[in-house]
Amino acid sequence: MTESKRSVSLVLGSGGARGLAHIGVIKYLVEQGYDIRSISGSSIGALIGGIYATGKLDVYESWVKALQRMDVVRILDFSYTSAGLFKGERLMNKLKDLIGDQNIEDLPISYTAVATDIDAQKEVWISEGLLFDAIRASIAIPTVFTPFVKNGRRLLDGGLVNPIPMAPSLNDATDITIAVNLSAKYERGLTPGEKKIPQKSNKDGKNGKNKISQSIAAFIEDIQEKFVPDKSSNLGLFDVLSASLDVMGNGIAKLKLAAYSPDIIIEIPGNLCSFYEFHRAEELIEFGYSRAESTLRNNGRR
Repeated sequence: MTESKRSVSLVLGSGGARGLAHIGVIKYLVEQGYDIRSISGSSIGALIGGIYATGKLDVYESWVKALQRMDVVRILDFSYTSAGLFKGERLMNKLKDLIGDQNIEDLPISYTAVATDIDAQKEVWISEGLLFDAIRASIAIPTVFTPFVKNGRRLLDGGLVNPIPMAPSLNDATDITIAVNLSAKYERGLTPGEKKIPQKSNKDGKNGKNKISQSIAAFIEDIQEKFVPDKSSNLGLFDVLSASLDVMGNGIAKLKLAAYSPDIIIEIPGNLCSFYEFHRAEELIEFGYSRAESTLRNNGRR
């Protein structure tokens, strides 16, 4: 068996919009002939991994690249409760329409989403039942989305307890484990809010620029303005929340990587973009592709 045909257990970490880099990583692995047989993911990692498992990642990629501000207004349903800003039902319904829901047991590859049981204060592995129920539980970012109730348990974002969920893959009968860490060391030249990521030139002659005029980030920032009592601080609700989640996630990620060492770690710097900059989908996906390419080349696996 050649290096490029090895079977893979893929571990996809949490990290908000940085998780769009997961799409690029997967695209590179598939192009190089890697056989992804298992996926475990937290938060955005659970979402991207689950959609890949359905065989519809290209559909999601096209959709997320084209999102405009009014699209976001239509899919973010306010909860009007103190448990979270959004219910997330409309978003899940949209994804179900695009992808089609199915039972995890029926997926062609092994899949595990990680969530947090806020009452038992422990992580929960979801590897059966409806796929988008598992995804909704795993992406329930505190204060942003309301908790998801499954089998009587109130579940929140998996990144709270396990931002790089390698443990579910330990018993996989695969050749190598590849983990994508979205909380890696900061790198120079990558400033949230500024498009400094090199963009790929398309074969049709287009310059690759994302022409989305109204973005998810713009909408979130508008909401954020309503929660900023002190304008001089330059920090809004979502800035504080995302920074806090990053600090916590970085510390836990280091512990998880020390406890469980994957064969290959693809490092995505924590300052690649802000937590909610989903409008940078095209360049974030390209960054993931390029980082996967350089990492596997340096490991002698192309």
